[in-house]
Amino acid sequence: MSEARFRIKRFDPASDTAPRYDTFVVPYEGNLTVLEGLFSIQERQDGSLSFRYCCRAAVCGSCAMYINGRYRLACQTNVSQLPAGDVTVEPMPHLPLVRDLVCDMTDFFAKYEYIKPWLIRDEAHDPEREIPQSPKARRKLDMPIDCILCGCCYSSCPSVWGEENYLGPAALLKAYRFEVDSRDQARRERLPNFDNERGVYRCHTITNCMEACPKELNPTEGIQWLKGAAVRRRLFGRLK
Repeated sequence: MSEARFRIKRFDPASDTAPRYDTFVVPYEGNLTVLEGLFSIQERQDGSLSFRYCCRAAVCGSCAMYINGRYRLACQTNVSQLPAGDVTVEPMPHLPLVRDLVCDMTDFFAKYEYIKPWLIRDEAHDPEREIPQSPKARRKLDMPIDCILCGCCYSSCPSVWGEENYLGPAALLKAYRFEVDSRDQARRERLPNFDNERGVYRCHTITNCMEACPKELNPTEGIQWLKGAAVRRRLFGRLK
């Protein structure tokens, strides 16, 4: 039987005056993920512990946290991979806090919605059959399509910290995902949403987003592509 020591940052804005760290010892056999450890604490030691989760398969992004000084998905992080079994768990920094490990993602998803992250066609009606896409065209989506909207890149971005209206790397990566989709026809409609001071020009290529992403994506690459597309539209009227 092994033991993991969890040191969890706790804070309830409704009742606490300052954050604190609570320590819990979790016994386990075999493998233990950080999310499973949090479940054990909540069920057996402190039912008031608050955290967010959904799929438990590193697909939904709900359990993104700051674990041992790095952005990670709690369901994907095994305690055995952390030094000496000590686990420090904190909410994602620089985001409004609901309670304990739960961040308020309202602004994050409002900015995501702002860039119209869905396929848009010029036709008045939906197509009656599928829209063909070549393997070469599909490969352009290989990187951005894997974004799970966990918010790690958004939380890690200094431009987000300093400018609350900045769309952030996640929203812009999704804009890139649809801009390079051969089936999408909304370039004139979507480009003005990020071709402005709250969009691509606010990115200073610090690349924190790349380091923070648990899926090892490259939002910076997508944002730089969008900058080029925006400049070409301004100078030459070209949409590609």
